[in-house]
Amino acid sequence: MRILPLLSILLAAVSLRAESLLPPNARVAVIGDSITEQKIYSRYIETYLLACTGRSDIKVFQFGWSGERAGGFAARLENDLAVFNPNVATTCYGMNDASYRPYAPEIGAEYEKNMRAVIDGMKKVGVKVMAIGSPGGVDPDYFKKNVTGQDYNDNLAHLRDIAKKLAEENKQPFANVYDTMISALTKSKAALGKEYGPFGGDGFHPAPAGQLLMAQAFLKALGFDGEIGTITVDVKGASTASSGHVVKGGQNGSVTLESTKWPFVFDADPTSAGSNRSILPFTSFNQDLNRFTLKVVNLGSAKAKVTWGSQSKEFTREQLEAGINLAAEFTKTPFDDAFAALTAAITLKENFETLLVKNLVTHMRVIAAEAAEDPKVAEALTKLKKKLADEHAKPDANVRKSIKPVTHTIKVEEIR
Repeated sequence: MRILPLLSILLAAVSLRAESLLPPNARVAVIGDSITEQKIYSRYIETYLLACTGRSDIKVFQFGWSGERAGGFAARLENDLAVFNPNVATTCYGMNDASYRPYAPEIGAEYEKNMRAVIDGMKKVGVKVMAIGSPGGVDPDYFKKNVTGQDYNDNLAHLRDIAKKLAEENKQPFANVYDTMISALTKSKAALGKEYGPFGGDGFHPAPAGQLLMAQAFLKALGFDGEIGTITVDVKGASTASSGHVVKGGQNGSVTLESTKWPFVFDADPTSAGSNRSILPFTSFNQDLNRFTLKVVNLGSAKAKVTWGSQSKEFTREQLEAGINLAAEFTKTPFDDAFAALTAAITLKENFETLLVKNLVTHMRVIAAEAAEDPKVAEALTKLKKKLADEHAKPDANVRKSIKPVTHTIKVEEIR
């Protein structure tokens, strides 16, 4: 009997793992160079954090800056992060730091020095959790610089190892963006051909397919276990649902649910690199981060038709008893419209963040020294920061208006 209390504690610890790295009232800064400023993987991360976790206490702000290296952010971080005051951050530097030439020890030394400055600077301003990301990789079929794609990937792999070392030294999570991207690139090229370009037309500014891989690496580093929910349908009785999903009605194979935890929704095209769906067969996003499981019990036939929203698919009894991942099996979902509305609101907010940081906030450094000596200037600067924060709150509020419970129905029909 003594083992039962211990087992309960262990199970509770496991159930908390999905959110263990994000503290209450998490404020997440997504930081990086032009790849971050594309505002695609940052949008995927923000959408996931707001819609798929079931939490309402998370705020996200992207700080991407085209052409930046780690040293550039180290110089501006104390000033620029003050507009948001994050306690969590993701960093993705290295593509520019590698200098578009083969690896040399001085490249690694400079990158390590500047990344140490970034980490120390973020600690100074109160960032407690840092998902320290490696650079991504390049697509040799599209990368056209004064160095081959193979040689530049070797360079970026060296910087990956440095980022991993720094994460371990500082006891922070490491986001292995490089290997997540390169592994999927190799598999997708073998299946779809050299023309498939998930890393973008220039081979290093990723298309949505490659950007999803980046988001995957960071979300895994932040500790999310991917459990969206489990719905159990009893074809002879009542159905049940896990946390984040409330059964509103239905019986004998049909259930209507109200869900506050959404599965992640993908673009429509299964083959174009401009669609994030196209990379799914070559990576583990759905298995790792997007499990919305349907289980069926008391099925009296060898097969059954499952209808979810406007789409129907057939499955065997063994598949349904073991559980199918609705998010992976269905290309159209009842969450599509809500997801699109949320994504659109986040896009507007992140566009405003780029304008805010690059056109206003970063220039406050010019008067920081004067503000330190003149109380009137300091007071004016404080008022300006408050005004900018208030302006940012408006698009953020619009984002939160888009997060609503989704009502949907799952119907299971036996096939005789």
